[in-house]
Parts: sequence; C-alpha cells; structure tokens
Amino acid sequence: MAPIRSLLIGLLPFVSAQGCPYAGANKRDLLLARDDPSSLTTLASSFGKTSVLSDSAGADEALKSDIKSLLTDSQAWWPADFGTYAGLFIRAAWHSAGTYRAIDGRGGAGMGQQRFAPLNSWPDNQSLDKARRLLWPLKQKYGKSISWADLILLAGNTALESNGFPTIGFGAGRPDTFQSDESVFWGDETTFFPEGNDIRYNGSTDTTERADKLEKPLASTNMGLIYVNPQGPEASGDPKASALDIRETFGRMGMNDSETVALIAGGHAFGKTHGASSTTVGPEPEAAPLEQQGLGWSNSFGTGNADDTITSGLEVIWSKTPTNWSNDYLNSLLTNQWTLVKSPAGALQFEALNGTLDYPDPFNKTFRHATMLVSDLALREDPIYNVIANSWLGDEGFKELTDAFAAAWFKLLHRDMGPLSRYLGPD
Repeated sequence: MAPIRSLLIGLLPFVSAQGCPYAGANKRDLLLARDDPSSLTTLASSFGKTSVLSDSAGADEALKSDIKSLLTDSQAWWPADFGTYAGLFIRAAWHSAGTYRAIDGRGGAGMGQQRFAPLNSWPDNQSLDKARRLLWPLKQKYGKSISWADLILLAGNTALESNGFPTIGFGAGRPDTFQSDESVFWGDETTFFPEGNDIRYNGSTDTTERADKLEKPLASTNMGLIYVNPQGPEASGDPKASALDIRETFGRMGMNDSETVALIAGGHAFGKTHGASSTTVGPEPEAAPLEQQGLGWSNSFGTGNADDTITSGLEVIWSKTPTNWSNDYLNSLLTNQWTLVKSPAGALQFEALNGTLDYPDPFNKTFRHATMLVSDLALREDPIYNVIANSWLGDEGFKELTDAFAAAWFKLLHRDMGPLSRYLGPD
C-alpha cells in the first residue's frame, strides 16, 4: 500500500493550487510527501513492459487502422482542424521526442514523460492533453501491448502517412514510466515561457550574441518550450536572430542544418497554429481544478474549441494543402513577400503582401492570406538555411525534401532508442 498512499499524499498539495506547482519550487520541495519512488517502479515493472507490435504484422496493421479511423472521427468536445487530428498527433509526437538533448542524452520520447509534470504543463505542450485523451480508447483497447511512449509516436507517424507522406517506418519498444522523471535538468528558472530564460543565458539580453552561451546541457531557449520562441528571441520579430537560436537548439538536439530545415519544412506542411485572444485560457493541467479530470487550459472564449481554440496565440496556416504532403510551405516561404503583423492575440507573425486568399480555414469555407511564424522566416533570412531551402524547390527538389524529411523524422523519433536490435515491430 505504500506506493498508493504515497501517490495520494503527493496529490494533496496540488488540490487547491492556484498556479503551476512547479513554479518557484525546487526538487526537494516536490519530494517531501513522497516515499522512495523505486517502489512505484517495482510495482509497475510487472505490467509496464511493452511488447508493442512484436507478435505479428497483423497486430501492427490493426492498431494503425484504428489510428487512421480515429484521425477523422472528429469529436464535438474537441473538433478536428480540417476534419483530421493529423496535425495534432504529429505535433504530439514531435514534442514528445523533441525534448531530447545530445549533450547528456536526457529527454526524448523513450519513457512517455509527456504524460507527467512538468512536461504535461509546459506552455509549448498546450492542447496536447487533448491528443492523449483522444488516444485513450486505443490505449484501453490494446492495453499493455502498446506503451504510451510508443502510442504517442506511432499516432504521429501514422498521421503523416495518412496525409500522403512516405515515412521510413516505425520502431517500437519504448517502455513506459509511471511518474515524473526527476533526473532531468530543465533549467533553474521558476517561471514558464514567455519568461523562463533569465538564468540559462546568465542574464544576457543580447539576442544576436547569446545563442551559443546557452547553459549546458539545455537545448530550448525558454523554460517550457520544446525549441525556440516562434516570435523570435524575446518576441523581437527578428528572423535573423531567430536563426541563431534555431541552429543552437537543433544542434544540441543532434540535428545538422539540413536536418533542421527538413524537420521545419516537413512538420509545417501540415495543420495550423491557434491564436485567438489568450486572456480567457485557464491554468495548465497540473494547476487545473479536479473537475477538469486531468485536462488543462480550459478556454472560455466562444465555444472554447474549433475556431475558438487558443494555443500559442499565433494564427498561422502554412500551406494551401494542410492535410496533404506537398511543397507549398517552401514555395510560399521563398516566393512571397512578407510583412510583420500581429495575430488576434497580439503575437508577432508574418503575412504575405502579394499572397491571394487561398489558404483554407479549418472549419468553414472561407480562405485566408498566407502566413508564417518569425521562426519560419529564419529559413529564408539565414544564408545557410536559405541555400538548403531553395535547393528543395521544383519537382526534383521536392523529392529530395521528401527523402530528407523522412530521414530526419525517423531520427527524431528513434535517436534515444539505441541500436536497431532494440526496435520491435514489423516496420
């Protein structure tokens, strides 16, 4: 009973929390009401080991078929953008794997840590609680034959395939953990993004010089971000300064310049960001009231979902084909002329000056101008990224981009798994 008692006692400080319980707290504060966590690991070890997809290709296809059905089964409580959850599941997989740091080998998707604090409450992971809730019926159906760590990534990989992208495949075999991994150092800051970088840069505010001064082993620019501020460093709206942060951050995650451009261009070929007014968004999951049943960021703006969904505060649709693999992202980025504007929430983003109204709204039959993040324009303004991006235009270039994104995506999802002998499944 010790592990159960420990869990119940550990929940008590959070019941009446008014803010994130991780804010202003150090690791010792968070451990006071907990027994030795190894007892929980022992308790979990008998049922927590994954054997996902290892029995037969038929099991693999059945699960992937269920994921594909889920993608277009839009729920009234969280309607799917453009009629599919593909963009949401791609983002969930990306953000689960994207915490990996090459310097110390920490982070990554290998333990399903996106389910637990602090990652489940990071600002950059807003609305991914909905993705996991959508996947819950499949976790119930397949039980211990699929770990959460594998399911989140397999859903993202299958979502890419459903949108016409030819992935390399998928290697399963990530065992779940059942509590927060307290061994990972995410930084000494006590506030989340848009603050959360007052220590990792030693107080420097020189956004053109500080990128390589980022405290090791950290990779993200702010506490609570997976990568970089999409509005540029300190929301400066400066694409060139953003490129410096992107190169440092992706480099610390083990990605070179070509892989970096491929991941951004490939990932931003799908879906959209959400940027209505952010003043009506409630607290993150760890600080939300019990009646929200583990969900966070309750939104009282309009319907609270669909067109009224609020995530980053940015309102960007990158491609004319947000549910199909195409090269429209790079074509738009490199051929349009851009002007800096503000989103409905006041966030800085770019809009095409010469673009036509042909970017589809996700929930009605209207169309919009082309839009981009400040961090997207970094691929155009940085001379090295620009050469790579331009080399992937045209039919032959698109084939090269497809191959480059497939390889970089596979690396993103699998780089913390070790040798191929550890992979499970028929793919």
